[in-house]
Amino acid sequence: MSYFILTDLDNPAILSGYRPQSDSYLESFRSLFYLHNESVNVYSHLGGAIIFALLAPVVRRHFRSKEYKTASKEDLVAMSCFFLGAIGCLSFSGLFHLFSNHSDPIAKFGNQLDYLGIVLLIWGSFIPSILYGFQERTDLIKVYWTMITTIGLATAYASISPSFRTPEWRAFRAGLFISMGMSAVFPILHGAWLFGLHELDRHISLKWLLLEGVAYISGALLYAARTPEKYWPGNFDLFFSSHQIFHFLVLVAASSHLVGLIKAFHRKHTGPNASVKVFGRTKID
Repeated sequence: MSYFILTDLDNPAILSGYRPQSDSYLESFRSLFYLHNESVNVYSHLGGAIIFALLAPVVRRHFRSKEYKTASKEDLVAMSCFFLGAIGCLSFSGLFHLFSNHSDPIAKFGNQLDYLGIVLLIWGSFIPSILYGFQERTDLIKVYWTMITTIGLATAYASISPSFRTPEWRAFRAGLFISMGMSAVFPILHGAWLFGLHELDRHISLKWLLLEGVAYISGALLYAARTPEKYWPGNFDLFFSSHQIFHFLVLVAASSHLVGLIKAFHRKHTGPNASVKVFGRTKID
């Protein structure tokens, strides 16, 4: 099956701007320098990956400032999980879209990496949020970390294993991704029950998490509905298609999560009630 057939089946409302099958990594790479219907998808997420990679050392220096006397290496490790997830997801997505016209096997492999990146982003976002959400409740932190890691590994395996990528397993794969995404609901409800909404908001910046959720859900709904291009086929081939909008909303969501985490870190480690280290680890050097 040719690359053209695959892409047409994927979104029949995108009528033009397709690249020919290249069978060459170099030729696919050269498509960075001309406009096609994957250009926005490539640049939005590869650019996002670069931005988050540049932000990571800035945040690290911020965490090491003298203002945060109770900050420890656990903060750094948790935030590193987030950056690993964000950079991994955006890099895999951008590379998939860049090299998707190489050949069918490479497009399918890139699609597997794309799904794996989604798993990384969900897992990496979950780890620090649980740390700050449950504060000194190490028992609950470990339970929820174990839960998301187990679901994440299962989802990652289902994403890359040939046995699970057949049509009859599509519903199972979708169920794993939904379970992984919805798993954030349980600790939020649990935290609200333990601490109350006001205190939980202080712990994990619920408003920023809400913005993140709205961005993800809005993007996913637009992508699933193929809106706006299904109403005006051919008018959004190069710009403002549902997939491109989804990409930018992913950036909004990841950025919102980062802002929320920085605020959560600040609240935990400032003021008269600054929290001590959760697992008794040493201060950041």
